[in-house]
Amino acid sequence: MGKPVVAIVGRPNVGKSTLFNRLAGKRKAIVEDIPGVTRDRLYENIDWDGREFIIIDTGGIRFDEGDIFTREIKLQARLAIEEADVIVLVLDSQQGLTEEDIQVADLLRRSDKTVVIAANKVEDFTKHLNYYEFYNLGLGDPIPVSSMHGLNINELLDAIVSDFPVRTQEEENSDVIKLALLGRPNVGKSSLVNAFLDENRVIVSDIPGTTRDAIDTHLVYNKQKYTLIDTAGIRKKSRIRETTEKYSVVRSIRSIERADVVLIIIDAAEGVLEQDKRIAGIVHEEGKANIIVVNKWDIIKKDQYTMNKFDKDIRVEMKFLAYTPIMYVSALTKQRIFKILDLANFVAEQHNRRINTGELNRVINEAQRLNPLPGGGGKKIKITYSTQVSTAPPTFVFFANRPEMVHFSYLRYLDNVLRTNFGFEGTPLRLLLRQNAPENPFKK
Repeated sequence: MGKPVVAIVGRPNVGKSTLFNRLAGKRKAIVEDIPGVTRDRLYENIDWDGREFIIIDTGGIRFDEGDIFTREIKLQARLAIEEADVIVLVLDSQQGLTEEDIQVADLLRRSDKTVVIAANKVEDFTKHLNYYEFYNLGLGDPIPVSSMHGLNINELLDAIVSDFPVRTQEEENSDVIKLALLGRPNVGKSSLVNAFLDENRVIVSDIPGTTRDAIDTHLVYNKQKYTLIDTAGIRKKSRIRETTEKYSVVRSIRSIERADVVLIIIDAAEGVLEQDKRIAGIVHEEGKANIIVVNKWDIIKKDQYTMNKFDKDIRVEMKFLAYTPIMYVSALTKQRIFKILDLANFVAEQHNRRINTGELNRVINEAQRLNPLPGGGGKKIKITYSTQVSTAPPTFVFFANRPEMVHFSYLRYLDNVLRTNFGFEGTPLRLLLRQNAPENPFKK
């Protein structure tokens, strides 16, 4: 299943964005001491005590209906509440309980979702009277925090993850390969699904954004079972207009997590755009196996150099996906579409490939012999032991005597070495450095 979703909600100016930034560990949301600054939901992946989840920042909920932004923010917050597994209601302990807080609480109560109350802006944690009246909302015990100073945030995180629903593990059926189709609106994701199925099972329109949610369809080809996950198109932020499209970004990310292989769909007529790179970056950062699929190839005027030129352009624009295979297809004519499935089988195998520890160390030692690590402070730097600790994506740990002195460029070199010797086509690799275990002083 996808990661749980946690939505931060509340009336304006109670510190939601400050709390979001504190939980995310970075200053990502716009924070000003002016109500209504945050208008779009923002999201971030969080890992707390081994529990991963997506946290969403929302605009402040107001009930006076006011201008168009107020109405839109209210709708966005409702959508976030609908999708969330746990809701963090942020209240201002310095101002106390307000009528707007009560209205927001009523909205949450009707949602029948788990609610954690964050009593924000607490300066003295010994005085419960600052937030005692929040008990009147009937939503459980308020947790006093100071988002600005990072106080009691750990207790809040403990409460959030403790209320995650018990999720039944998705059937680990090795016979089924889950393919997520990802891309900008109107690049032909739904048309490609329909071409695979040979039926109009997914709505197709020339109007971008027809698909709002991730839609699963099932396919059997050459006795292999597939689940096709057609996702809503991810638009560039400045072009997002409808609130439903804004929220589709989070749902698309959840679809990426569920997938074994992600098909990054590009429109051949438009080439690689900035938003294509952003989408591909999300896939890479999530560590998912992927294939670049250039759709609408039938409308391109071609000569013997056309495909090579497209290859070069894609490699220049998406340098971080140098490991990813490229397919040129047409959903309309079905040109080469079923070769995508054959390639997906291979890429899924590479994503789950495990290398023998002895063979791995032989290759890494030879790589160090050919290109030694530069010395630091007069002391030789050396990777003494290597091991693969997991798959999907393949993750390797390198133990070194001075890991902090290993430059990231050397890790790129090792990435290339691993791919040259073992393949790993279509899958990101995770390379981690660790300090050697201290030598036993009693060892002779």
